[in-house]
Amino acid sequence: MNEVIVVAAKKQVMAAKAEALHLQLIAWRRHLHAYPELSFREFETAKFVAEELRRIPGMQVETGVGVTGVVGTLSRGTGPVIAIRADMDALPITEASETPYRSRNPGVMHACGHDAHTAILLGTAHLLGEVFAEGAVEGTVKFLFQPAEEYTGPDGMTGAPRMIEDGALDGVDAVMALHMNPELPVGAVRVHEGYTMAGVGTFHGTLYGTGGHGAAPHLGTDPTWMLIPVLEAIHGIVPRRISPLEPAVVSIGQIHAGTASNVIPAEVFIQGTIRSFHPEVRERIFQELERAFGLAVSLGGNYTFQVDRGEPVLHNDPDVNRRIVETIRSLYPECSLHWGPFGMAAEDFSHMTEQVPGAMFFLGCAKKDGVRRELHTPIFDIDEDCLPMGAAIFAETALRFLRFRADGRERI
Repeated sequence: MNEVIVVAAKKQVMAAKAEALHLQLIAWRRHLHAYPELSFREFETAKFVAEELRRIPGMQVETGVGVTGVVGTLSRGTGPVIAIRADMDALPITEASETPYRSRNPGVMHACGHDAHTAILLGTAHLLGEVFAEGAVEGTVKFLFQPAEEYTGPDGMTGAPRMIEDGALDGVDAVMALHMNPELPVGAVRVHEGYTMAGVGTFHGTLYGTGGHGAAPHLGTDPTWMLIPVLEAIHGIVPRRISPLEPAVVSIGQIHAGTASNVIPAEVFIQGTIRSFHPEVRERIFQELERAFGLAVSLGGNYTFQVDRGEPVLHNDPDVNRRIVETIRSLYPECSLHWGPFGMAAEDFSHMTEQVPGAMFFLGCAKKDGVRRELHTPIFDIDEDCLPMGAAIFAETALRFLRFRADGRERI
């Protein structure tokens, strides 16, 4: 019984150490919130992160990874290589807040919690820096401060695949990430294994006719007429061509045609998005979309069709997810665990989980005043009491990987 108490006490140490960093975590987060930067423009953010990392004894720091990303590395001896990722970019949103730490950059705001993600990972780096300095573990932890989760660069790539191209995951055995969840209070975490967030893709195409005079539509071919069956076919893909048991969405966001009331246009442009939880379903949707556009041919017209495959489906590796859950239960026994997929939004962390086993969890951050502060809105904000919890979960889970022995047991 005494041994059990000692083990439990040791497992609570990381939570206490993270709580001791609470004020520092808040300071980092508020600084980052006040000076947000857009995707691939995180120059001052990256400089700030690199400077903080260099304060940690033994930390190796690499900048310019994936354009503006920063990678910190702690390593000692031999052992597993664990990576922890935080995204750094903000959104083109004007903040509707009067807090002292509101955005100083007009039209730019941390409305998705990336300032909190970055602060939490900085805290994690400091916590693990102490452990490495004590010589208590062997192995490597890489801290990936990623640019551009929200938007792509001119090459159509977001920050995760750019960092992968620059070697951020080379030699990595597992990778972790978290995300703010304003729907849950502090002390609650959403977890899931398997397919967890949707793969996203965009499509666009053009229906071609001859156009003509509005008074004589019979003398030409009208792509606005072709549009009607094409739209019906597109909106029938889910759930008529895709099983209703499969989570999937096909939505049209843009339709453009014509220049005057008495001129039948020669072409109609259509653009939209798809979301799905399974790679096979996504491929089937793209095939069905092209079939829908192809109806224009049977009506005397023609078409072009193109897809941008975007972010793949986020897959939470069961083993990595299990270790995160075990850590949460040991550090925070009263934590409320919410199981289930995270929704139809996409996350470019999925590029990393395609390369190595990985998992993401959603950390409750709702403020206690009852106001709904959803992601990507001008009033988004968090309860900063979540910051130590995120850092402790990251740090302790990383240590669980490093302590994993060849015989399948963990060192206590």
